[in-house]
Order: sequence, then structure tokens, then C-alpha cells
Amino acid sequence: GRFSYRMEARDGSFGFDYSGVFDDIQAEHSLHYHLDDGRTVAVELLPQGGNVTLLRESFQADAQHDADTQRNGWLAIAQNLARYAERQYAAGNRA
Repeated sequence: GRFSYRMEARDGSFGFDYSGVFDDIQAEHSLHYHLDDGRTVAVELLPQGGNVTLLRESFQADAQHDADTQRNGWLAIAQNLARYAERQYAAGNRA
């Protein structure tokens, strides 16, 4: 299906719209989608043993912004997701 998100800095200093279409979803394994500008994104969840899962995300950088800036932005999103998942796990929400 289609998605549309608004990404904002916590301090409100900047933000952008982020939309596209999910192409393939494999529950608890992978997610593939393309953005409205045609770029593709792949997210994989790779069990590492115990309670550890590696999240690997591959994306096509856009031509308008520096690749390192984009990489750092995607990394910040992944780190926020990791913190959220760790809090949920610690609280006993393991679904």
C-alpha cells in the first residue's frame, strides 16, 4: 500500500515529507519500498542470536543532498528505532 509521513527535527528546525509505495513486506524479515521520486529502499531484519537483531537498510541517495548527510539522517532514524525497541523489550512488550 501507499504511505505518507512527515519527518521533523525534534526542535522543529526542519522537516520534510516522505511518501511512496510498499513493494514487498515479509513480516519480521524484510520491507522493500520505493519513494515517489523513484528511489528504492530495502530494510532487512537479521537475527544475530539471543535477543539481538541486526537492522540493515539500503537506500538510493538523492542527488540534491550530500550523501554523508543522508546517511547520517537514516542512521539517526535507525538509532531512534533501536532505542524504542529496547524500551519496549525492557517493558515486556515483546510482540
